[in-house]
Amino acid sequence: MGRVTSLDELPLRDDLRGLTPYGAPQAPLPVALNVNENTHPVPDEVASDILDDIALALRDVNRYPDREFTALREGFAEYLGHGLTADQIWAGNGSNEVLQHIMQAFAGPGRTVFGFAPTYSMYPLIAQGTGASWVAGTRDDDYSLSPDDAAAQVAAADPDVVMVCAPNNPTGTPLGLDVIEAVYEAARGVVIVDEAYFEFAPHEAVSAVTLLHGRPRLAVSRTMSKAFAFAGARVGYVAADPAFIDALRLVRLPYHLSALTQAAALAALRNSDTMLRMVDEIVEQRDRISATLEALGFTPHESWSNFVLFGGVDDPPALWRALYERGVLIRDVGIPGHLRVSAGTEAETSAFLEALASIGSHS
Repeated sequence: MGRVTSLDELPLRDDLRGLTPYGAPQAPLPVALNVNENTHPVPDEVASDILDDIALALRDVNRYPDREFTALREGFAEYLGHGLTADQIWAGNGSNEVLQHIMQAFAGPGRTVFGFAPTYSMYPLIAQGTGASWVAGTRDDDYSLSPDDAAAQVAAADPDVVMVCAPNNPTGTPLGLDVIEAVYEAARGVVIVDEAYFEFAPHEAVSAVTLLHGRPRLAVSRTMSKAFAFAGARVGYVAADPAFIDALRLVRLPYHLSALTQAAALAALRNSDTMLRMVDEIVEQRDRISATLEALGFTPHESWSNFVLFGGVDDPPALWRALYERGVLIRDVGIPGHLRVSAGTEAETSAFLEALASIGSHS
């Protein structure tokens, strides 16, 4: 039997040939600030509560979980507020799976998915994975979007799905509700607002969930990976019209959320006040990073997230490597002259800033 040595020897879909899988470097460095994780561990008292609930769920793990994860959907509705109910909520193994459900239902072969580049690198990959085409729009020089320009781009592209990241990844750029309203009016298809980093926005910021009433083609996705320090648990969710949620049931795999995942997420939600206390600490370190970067001669962009994109880097690969050699891992997101760093603990932030200062140039 011959040994298959390359993808070229397999009957892969033609539209997947030449693509590369998503992958940020995973290296065992002391300070890893490259994938926008919440680097604070789950508080001990919350971890104990989560473990208790997982232990209870284990007793029935021989049975399939609640396919509708009703209790968890009720928990997310209560957490989001604004009068949302469980029938307006859906969840998955990370918000990427939720976005995949949405694109399976509303995109697919012969359809298009549109987003304003640069934006989250998984959007085109999920779109292509469902057989849809990705269409990239543009942003202003500071990565912001105006309502008129955003609406004009959407109207011209006429996509089946519009992805709007608010605040935007990898730039951290805030997005006004007026832009979302304008995009929705200009769109024929569904509009997804990805609020993965919303909890790191200023306290007075208003979520796009306030726009859901009367807009059945609008959906707002969230994740527990960032503010809830739950990246390893893989839990994301979306709020939308009940009919929109029904569409996602058509494409989900049966029992896609394990009983253990549901138990862990419910326990974390129950402790949301404690879990979210670390958000203020992370925002403090983010702002410290921005101020120090500016003092060092770099150009940090405004960020409402848990990371900072900074320009003024003469040779991003060289600076990335120099930091790597000093035990600090950050991200080269492919934007010329820029690098991105996640806001970690105070100690991790200090390690990054001291390493950067020690390099002594923009190399």
